[in-house]
Amino acid sequence: MEPLFGAVLGLILAVASPAHNNCTCATNKWAVCAQDSPGNCTCSLAGSDHQVDCSTLTSKCFLMKAEMTPLKEKRLWRPPHGLSDSDGIYNPDCEDSGVFKARQCNQSSSCWCVNTAGVRRTEKGDRSLSCGELVRTRWIYIEVTHKRRSSAFHVPDVAKALTHLFESRYKLHPKYISAVKYDPPRIQIRLDQNEKPRWDVDIADAAYYFEKDVNNDSIFDSNSELMVSINGDALAIEKLWIYYIDAKPPEFCMRQLAAGISAVVIVVVLTAGIGIAVLLILRWLRTGRYKKVESKEMGEIKAPSLE
Repeated sequence: MEPLFGAVLGLILAVASPAHNNCTCATNKWAVCAQDSPGNCTCSLAGSDHQVDCSTLTSKCFLMKAEMTPLKEKRLWRPPHGLSDSDGIYNPDCEDSGVFKARQCNQSSSCWCVNTAGVRRTEKGDRSLSCGELVRTRWIYIEVTHKRRSSAFHVPDVAKALTHLFESRYKLHPKYISAVKYDPPRIQIRLDQNEKPRWDVDIADAAYYFEKDVNNDSIFDSNSELMVSINGDALAIEKLWIYYIDAKPPEFCMRQLAAGISAVVIVVVLTAGIGIAVLLILRWLRTGRYKKVESKEMGEIKAPSLE
């Protein structure tokens, strides 16, 4: 009886094991997946119970939250950089839909307002800070440089390759890729999205996936290495800059601007004061020299009358 039971158990494990191994999220390596029924794989975000749609990109807010959650399985935890600074990775508050909440706070009760890309757009304050609406990031400017090569790529080929990359790898509709400019070795990409339909990928999510790929920290579970080929030649990206432009201007405190203006005014006043002082000194020296010469000449004129 025991050998029969062992054989049956081994068969069950053999059948279940491949299914479990195949239960992964292709677009999110931080997702925790489980085979809840034959042919049905459910994936949730690490550190929460939010289910992940592995057929498309995960929202940037959920991704940042997952990065702040140590994984206990499969891989070691690597602490992210800039934990408490809004210019780096922080543990965000997300809506159930995956979008950022307009106000973000850290453990020290310091709060600030963000845009739909999760980028800080105000000075930091306390928990009494009110942010109101979540301001949409209307377009994103991406600039990269590639390694030096003997001959530059053709401009149309670069635009075609990068448009295909964002469409195929990041599921971004080509209509949101408004421009690709190439001035070797610099490549400029502009993503425009005034409004985001529910079924479309957000440009902020696509830019975040791209940033992670370039920094060799891909979010994809498989095929993680970024490979961009232009007519058979690899496009080796060296540096990356991303800028976010909102539908409304940022609301940074005027104190910094006032301090900057005051500094400029002080410099101008000091420069003007020094200039006036120099002019007065030169004038005084010139006047004194003139009087001295005039006195000498008068003495020479009066000398004959004394004889």
